[in-house]
Amino acid sequence: MVSIAIIGRPNVGKSTLFNRLVGKRLALVDDQPGVTRDRRPGEARLQDLRFEIVDTAGLETAEKDSLSARMREQTEEAIRVADLSLFMVDVKTGITPEDQDFAEVARRAGGRIILVANKAEARNSDSGFYDAYALGLGDPIAISAEHGEGMGDLRDALVEALGLDVFYDDEPEVDEPLTDVPVSEEDDGPLPYDETKPLRMAIVGRPNAGKSTLINTMLGEDRMLTGPEAGITRDSISVDWEWKDRTFKIFDTAGLRRKARVQEKLEKLSVADALRALKFAEVVVIMFDVTIPFERQDLTIVDLIAREGRAPVIAFNKWDLVEDRQELLKELREKTDRLLPQIRGVRTVVVSGETGEGIDGLMRAVIETHRIWNSRVSTAKLNQWLDRTTAHHPPPAVAGRRVTIKYMTQVKTRPPTFMLSTTRPEAIGASYTRYLINGLREVFGLKGVPIRLGLRKPHNPYASKKKRST
Repeated sequence: MVSIAIIGRPNVGKSTLFNRLVGKRLALVDDQPGVTRDRRPGEARLQDLRFEIVDTAGLETAEKDSLSARMREQTEEAIRVADLSLFMVDVKTGITPEDQDFAEVARRAGGRIILVANKAEARNSDSGFYDAYALGLGDPIAISAEHGEGMGDLRDALVEALGLDVFYDDEPEVDEPLTDVPVSEEDDGPLPYDETKPLRMAIVGRPNAGKSTLINTMLGEDRMLTGPEAGITRDSISVDWEWKDRTFKIFDTAGLRRKARVQEKLEKLSVADALRALKFAEVVVIMFDVTIPFERQDLTIVDLIAREGRAPVIAFNKWDLVEDRQELLKELREKTDRLLPQIRGVRTVVVSGETGEGIDGLMRAVIETHRIWNSRVSTAKLNQWLDRTTAHHPPPAVAGRRVTIKYMTQVKTRPPTFMLSTTRPEAIGASYTRYLINGLREVFGLKGVPIRLGLRKPHNPYASKKKRST
């Protein structure tokens, strides 16, 4: 698929155009300049054209090794790998010295460039539009990314620059897989595990836990912006990766802090974007900083993943900084079992995003957890186990009345979800429900994933009929 990058100085409307072309509000947009930091790809549609569009950080003059300089390197890399670049200017504000400097940078990088004059719908934008000719990048295309004006002219400019054939893909379109797949009660018994489908994996954690560094090490390139500053990642960025012939779609997310500390509008948008990424993910790797593990926010994030029903794996990062490894490993395992009872048996792995140590172990844990998350138990085996369990430990009687349990069935996978039929659902307490869930986890090998257990009363066909008077 042809790749097109959107470049330009900060706050000219690059992310607004990106969102319009992908048809979703994927990129964060705010009046504050410099919101976008990483390269963000997306599948774009412009009338009959299909292509990959890449949103980039605004080009800025910056000192070496600063955050702005690293952002600029990411943008320059996007220009190098793209088939074409859309150089955006804000004609409402007018052409600035920064526009002139970065037009020269774009020219030196080589490749095809289309000059896009954004905010052309504004009053007094004509002078800025004609000044854009002085950049030496050809005739500007007047558009309004916010209002969708000029999209036809942009489409024609893309075709003129690259030709029409490159925008057509002969492969049929495939619908995105659903995260939660209902399972019919007729489809009883284990389901075959499909290793050919891409596995969606999100990496979450507190700010500065090393999420982006780990992904860069996996990819073998500086794909994500990293640095000592906390909270560098703002958008949730997805990348494709292969490990041992298995395809993964990995989501890098913004660091999640306690809600009371999230006050700025931009950080609220970043956190909301990270939470959306969780809903698309199947397996979620929760990054703990091994030098300060089990902070309150770490436990809150794990609880959020469990409530969302995702398949969790815990990665203790920065393992290269640990000296007494054996003693710390024993302590980490003890704390995991004690502090995270809601996902008893969750797989834990020690990794170093800096050196790559433990990545193979992490991926094995991800695949095994995903396999369990997709598993199904036959109704016959469930009820054999249920008979033995209730005989050994029946539900407590309430007000002298015994609670009768009829049967159990698995109604859904991803996560494993069971339904228990009982004469008095309201009488089954939380402690007995936990007892049953722990039994399911141990007997059927469902360790480390959320398990949901619903209660329902068996249908009585005569309940709605009134008793006839004699």
